[in-house]
Amino acid sequence: MNQPIPEYLPSASMETLQQRSRLLQAIRAFFEAQGYWEVETPILSRDCVVDAYIDPFTAGWHSEEGCESSDANVPPETRYLQTSPEFAMKRLLTAGADQIYQITHTFRQAERGERHNPEFSMLEWYRLEETHHDQMTFVEALVRQVFETAASLSDQSTRPELPSQPFKRFSYEDAFLKYAGLSALTSTAEEFQQTALQHQISVPCDFDTTDCLSWQNLLLVELVEPALNQCGAVFLYNFPPQQAALARIRHDDKLGPEGVAERFELYLQGMEICNGYHELTDAAELRRRIAQQASLREKEHRPALPAESYLLQAMEAGLPACAGTALGVDRLVMLALGKQTLQEVIAFPFDRA
Repeated sequence: MNQPIPEYLPSASMETLQQRSRLLQAIRAFFEAQGYWEVETPILSRDCVVDAYIDPFTAGWHSEEGCESSDANVPPETRYLQTSPEFAMKRLLTAGADQIYQITHTFRQAERGERHNPEFSMLEWYRLEETHHDQMTFVEALVRQVFETAASLSDQSTRPELPSQPFKRFSYEDAFLKYAGLSALTSTAEEFQQTALQHQISVPCDFDTTDCLSWQNLLLVELVEPALNQCGAVFLYNFPPQQAALARIRHDDKLGPEGVAERFELYLQGMEICNGYHELTDAAELRRRIAQQASLREKEHRPALPAESYLLQAMEAGLPACAGTALGVDRLVMLALGKQTLQEVIAFPFDRA
């Protein structure tokens, strides 16, 4: 019987941590060979990506003046541990950067489990004058390089095999038509509900049955993602506009009245590995989306996040056309090395930190 590992020791073996180091070297070599250069941006910042369902860690900061103040009631200024380096990296693009990448630690509240850790490693990159389709091609080449490097480091029979053919690509709409049997873009809430009933999908007690976005998310998890798992490696792209985040919206008569968000995700063995956008560059639209997300946060009784940011100022000055991707390093390393949990590829996960 395997004895539990004492908590003062790392949860990952030394061999695995050395292999992880080699994979990080391979990632950096891949980007450098493609003409990208590495940047560093603040982990602790006054700015924060505003997302209705992602909560950042916060820290109180006292200036020297505040520390010396005789008024003990002066509250500290709030700073945020970043949930993504997105805002700061886009500021670099505005300042003249052309193709940049970063491997950094990011932090998100309430994310813990075999595939989640509140502190995790993120690889994020941006390149001018590219689209989300260009980025999908780049991501596939990167993933293949990481898996090839991993195969040279160890003989892991549990490592998933990547398809020899190019990774499949499904639009969000086509995936719903194929695996859920209805349109993701034009179906009514009643039609989504009927599909859930037909498939005997359990609906949470607090579920808003009038909200199409809620139905999209539920049917994605229950019907579409399990089917994508059978594909091994597959891109899902052109999301409903309500799920745009910071992606552009493309309008086309063939895509429904509201268009689609030029966004993609890569699934490996049914697990989301990365999220990429043909990036929004309109400052007014960014301001509108921040307000929309803030309203949803208020409705969910979540703490308010900053409405203003340096990114807004930078975008008002002019963010050039670009595409970008954020990829979960720990998940990619886990799959490439044939491991089953993040704890096997992280030295000190949250319960040992």
